[in-house]
Amino acid sequence: MAKIGFVSLGCPKALVDSEQILSRLKALGYETSATYEEAELVVVNTCGFITPAIEESLEAIGEALRENGKVVVTGCLGARPEVIRERYPNVLEVTGPGEVERVLQAVQEVLPSPRNPLLDLIPPQVKLTPRHYAYLKLSEGCDHRCSFCIIPRLRGGLRSRDAGEVLAEAARLVATGTRELLLIAQDLSAYGVDLRHRESFWGDRLVKAELKDLLSHMAELGAWIRLHYVYPYPHVRELLPLMAEGKVLPYLDVPLQHASERILRLMRRPGGYQSHLKTLKAWREVVPELAIRSSFIVGFPGETEEDFQILLDFLQEAELDRVGVFTYSPVEGAEANALSGHVPEEVKEERKARLMEVQAEISLRKNQSFVGKTLEVLVDELPEPGLAVGRSYRDSPGIDGLVYVETDGTARVGERIPVRITRADTYDLYGVQV
Repeated sequence: MAKIGFVSLGCPKALVDSEQILSRLKALGYETSATYEEAELVVVNTCGFITPAIEESLEAIGEALRENGKVVVTGCLGARPEVIRERYPNVLEVTGPGEVERVLQAVQEVLPSPRNPLLDLIPPQVKLTPRHYAYLKLSEGCDHRCSFCIIPRLRGGLRSRDAGEVLAEAARLVATGTRELLLIAQDLSAYGVDLRHRESFWGDRLVKAELKDLLSHMAELGAWIRLHYVYPYPHVRELLPLMAEGKVLPYLDVPLQHASERILRLMRRPGGYQSHLKTLKAWREVVPELAIRSSFIVGFPGETEEDFQILLDFLQEAELDRVGVFTYSPVEGAEANALSGHVPEEVKEERKARLMEVQAEISLRKNQSFVGKTLEVLVDELPEPGLAVGRSYRDSPGIDGLVYVETDGTARVGERIPVRITRADTYDLYGVQV
C-alpha cells in the first residue's frame, strides 16, 4: 500500500483544503504516514500570507526534501512557484491553493493509484480535527483589496458554495459525531454575494446562499455554530436574533485591524474608533452576552505613537473578549510595502507588548465576571480522572481560552456539560460540573 506523508500549515481554511486532499487520496487507495521514513512521497500544504509564514513553509519544504526527497507542494505559497523553485528546484510539483486535481495528478505520476476509485461507492472523509468539531468552509477567495494582504492574488476572487451543498456537508458531519461547526471564509459576511444569493435545494427545501437563511436551516442540526472572520457590515446585525434565540453561538470573530481612521484608510479597511464603537454597542444591545474576538496589526507603515494610542484607547473602551495582535510584516506583492514611514522592528515589538498588557487586564476583568455563573462547556479532553478540559461559547479551539472542570467522572469528550465557574485567570476559567 502506497504511503503519503502530509504537512499542513496555515489557517483553518488551509486545514479544510488538507482534509479534502487527504480524503481524495484515501479514496484512491493511498495510506498516510506519520513519519518521513515510512512515506514514499510527502505533500506540503503551505501558507503564504505573511513573511514569517512564508519562511515557515520554505523550511517545511526543505525538511521534507532532506528527510524524504520526494515532495509535492501546494497551498497559498504555491501560487508563487518562483519563490519555491528558486530555493528548491527539485520539488516534484508546485500547485496553488485548492488545486486538488493537480495534487492528485502529481502524486499518481510518481506513485500510481493503488486501486480504482470507481469501486468505492462512498469515498471516506478525512478529518484533521477531533471528531466533535469541524471547520466548514462557505467560500473561497476574497474581493477586498486590503493594502497589506495578497490573499486575492493567491486564492482569487470570492467564490461561494451553494447553500444546499454547505448544508449537506454540515448534516454529514453532525451525523458522524460533530458537535460544533466552525464556519470559515476569508470574509464570511460576504457569503453568497457572488451568487446573487441564489437558491439551491437541501432535501425538498430551497435555501438561499445568504448567511441568515443558511444559519436558520443549519441550526436545526443541533450543533454549536461558530462564526469566524466577519466584516462589521450593517447586515451582520440581522444575524444577532439567531444568537439571542440560541440558534447560533453568541460569538463573532471580527478582524478590525486598527482603530485609527488614518491607518485604516492606508490599510484600505472600513471604520474607525467611533464607528467601531457604535457597531459594537448596537450588537451588544441585541445580544448582551455576545463574545467578540478581533485581531489588530501594530507597526503598520506610517503608524505614529498617536495612532497607536488611539488603538489602546479604543481597546479600553471596547472591552473585547479576545484579542490577537500581529506586528506588521511586509509581504512581497502587497501595496503597503510602498508606503512611507516604516516602523522599526523594536518599536513594533514594544507596541505589541504594550497592547497585550492592556488587553490582559481587560481579559482578566471579563473572565472574573463569570465567577459564580453557570456555563455550558463542550468537553475537548479528559486528561485525568475527575478533570475535563473544554470550551464555552466564548472560546474557539486553538485561539481562545479554556475551561478546566472538576467532574463526577461521567463527562465524555464531545459532550456539553453545565459548569459552575469558581475562579478565573487572565485567559482561562475554572469550575465544577453541575
